[in-house]
Amino acid sequence: MQGCLTPATYSYVSQRFGTDAFYAAVGRAFVAMCAVVPVLFLIELVDSRLMGGRLDVQGGILPHEIAGLDGIVFAPLLHANFAHVLANSAPLILMGTFVLAAGPRRFWLSTVLIAVISGVGVWFTGETGTVVVGASGLIFGYLGVLLTRGVVEHSWWNIAVGLLIGLLYGWQLIGVLPTDERISWQGHLFGFIGGIVAAIAFRRRKGDPLTDEADDDDDDLK
Repeated sequence: MQGCLTPATYSYVSQRFGTDAFYAAVGRAFVAMCAVVPVLFLIELVDSRLMGGRLDVQGGILPHEIAGLDGIVFAPLLHANFAHVLANSAPLILMGTFVLAAGPRRFWLSTVLIAVISGVGVWFTGETGTVVVGASGLIFGYLGVLLTRGVVEHSWWNIAVGLLIGLLYGWQLIGVLPTDERISWQGHLFGFIGGIVAAIAFRRRKGDPLTDEADDDDDDLK
């Protein structure tokens, strides 16, 4: 039967749950996401020790101000303090790992779309005179991706991941409601919406490999 497998089919099978390729993809994604956190701490160190917190104002989202539009790009990299970075670290690593494990191309496309939808939403609906920073919008976006992906891709594995993440962090969905004036619930809400949109827009169609790395494998086998 193995002689009947085409390169594309072999790549598809090799990425299935429980295979070495699957665990390798998750492992690489975990290492990559772990590497992101020290960068966020380093940025906060530079901001707090050398810049006196000016990076937050210069790179954060300033709702309703044209000068604050560049924060859509930079705000996810900035945080109010080290406690803020620490609070975002674990969920960013966990959820980012499972989103990235589906392939770097889809991960980056999803990340950009989430950042744009979350940032634009904050800019339009945020309170004037505030500065919004933090990776929370991306985190809620990844949560939206994981909770939606299993349904739109008809994947039991992704549904299981979504349920796991829902059990661990589902309570954080209350963060999309205006419960604390110090927290940008708009960033959470629009980030989550962005994640749902990303899961639908960049879903794996029938016949596509489970990770876009498999596409590279196909090229090597041709």
